[in-house]
Amino acid sequence: MKISTDYFKTTPDANGYFGAHGGSFLPPDLQQEMDRITDAYYSISKSHNFISELRQIRRHFQGRPTPVYYCKNLSERCGGRIYLKREDLNHSGAHKLNHCMGEGLLARYMGKKKLIAETGAGQHGVALATAAAYFGLECEIHMGQVDIEKQKPNVIRMQLLGAKVVPVHEGLKTLKEAVDSAFKAWMQDPVNSLYCIGSVVGPHPFPMLVREFQRVVGIEAREQFLEMTGELPDAVTAAVGGGSNAIGLFSGFVQDEDVELIGVEPGGRGNDTGDHAASLTFGQPGLLHGFKSYLLQNDQGEPAPVYSIASGLDYPGTGPEHCLLKDIGRAKYTVINDEECLDAFYTLSKVEGIIPALESAHAVAYAMKYAHANPRNAILANLSGRGDKDIDYVVEHYGLR
Repeated sequence: MKISTDYFKTTPDANGYFGAHGGSFLPPDLQQEMDRITDAYYSISKSHNFISELRQIRRHFQGRPTPVYYCKNLSERCGGRIYLKREDLNHSGAHKLNHCMGEGLLARYMGKKKLIAETGAGQHGVALATAAAYFGLECEIHMGQVDIEKQKPNVIRMQLLGAKVVPVHEGLKTLKEAVDSAFKAWMQDPVNSLYCIGSVVGPHPFPMLVREFQRVVGIEAREQFLEMTGELPDAVTAAVGGGSNAIGLFSGFVQDEDVELIGVEPGGRGNDTGDHAASLTFGQPGLLHGFKSYLLQNDQGEPAPVYSIASGLDYPGTGPEHCLLKDIGRAKYTVINDEECLDAFYTLSKVEGIIPALESAHAVAYAMKYAHANPRNAILANLSGRGDKDIDYVVEHYGLR
C-alpha cells in the first residue's frame, strides 16, 4: 500500500489511533496529565530552541550520526549484500538514547523533577539514567528480577549514573511486570515526574512521541545508504519487541514502495512451544498498559506469559504503528528463534568483529537468511545495540563457540 506524503502529520490521528490500534485508556486524572504531556510536546517540540538544543545534544553528546556499515565478510559468507545501521555506536550503546534525551529535554521544559521508566535488557534504563544525569533530574528504573540477574552489567551502569533501580518480583519478573510497576510509581506523583516509556507502546502520545525522536535513525540511514551506493536497499529489517528501533529505521523508508520493511519478532524456543513473544505473528487485538495492539493472550483474554532469550523483546504486545503497518500490508513480520539468534550473535562477532546485543542479533539472523535467499539484493539491518550487556549471560549458558 502506498503511504501518503502527509503520513507523519496524520498518523496517529488526534486520538492517538494508528488505524484500529493505539488510543489511550486511563483513569480521568491520569488522562488529564497525559493530555498535558501531549500539549507540551506539540507546543515545544516544533520550537526553534527545542530543535536546536536536541540537535546539539545528538551531535556533541550522543555522537550522531551513527554510520551505516557494509559487512563485507558476512556478505561473502552468506551471499547478497548486508549492511548495518550502527546504533550500537550511539552513546550508551543503543538506539534508546535517541528518545530518552528527547524525553529528558521535554521533562525539563515541563518543569518535571524526576524520570521514571521500566527496562528489560537494561538499555533503556541506562539511556534514561544517562539523560537524567545530563539534565540534572532524579531517575527511577523498574526492572524484573529475572532481567536484573541476566543484565548485571547494565544494572551497575544505571547505578553508577545515579539511578535508583527498583527490583520487580511479581509475575514472571520480566518486562511486562516492570512496566506495570513503573506505571504504578508514576501514578503516585504524575505532576512532578514524567513516565518515559521505553518503546513505541503505551497510551497516546507515547507511541508517536518515541517514534518522532527515533525517526533520526531512518532519516540518517536513508541518506547514508544513498550516498554509499547510489540507490536504496531492497529491504530493511529490525528486531521488534515493543518496536522502537524498528519504527525508527522504517520511518526513513516507509514512503519508498520498492523497499521491503521486515520486522523480526522473537521466536524463542519455537513457534509450537508457546515459549515466544511474537505478538504480531500469533497475537489477537487486545488492551494492555492503556493502549490497543496485537496481544498474546490466554483463554481468559489476559496477557499471556512470554519468553525470549533477549530481555528487551519479551513483551506480550507491540507498538500500535507496527500493527497498522501489518494491517495495511506495508510491513511484514517474521520470527527468529533463540538458536538462530545465537548463531548470528557468534557469527557477527567472529566474522566482522562486532558483538551485537541479543535483541539486535535477531535482525542480523534474518538479514543472513535474506542474503542467502537473495544473492543479488541489499538488505540494511538495524544493529540497535551492542552486546556487552549479554556477554556474561551468553558465555555462562551457551559457552564460547
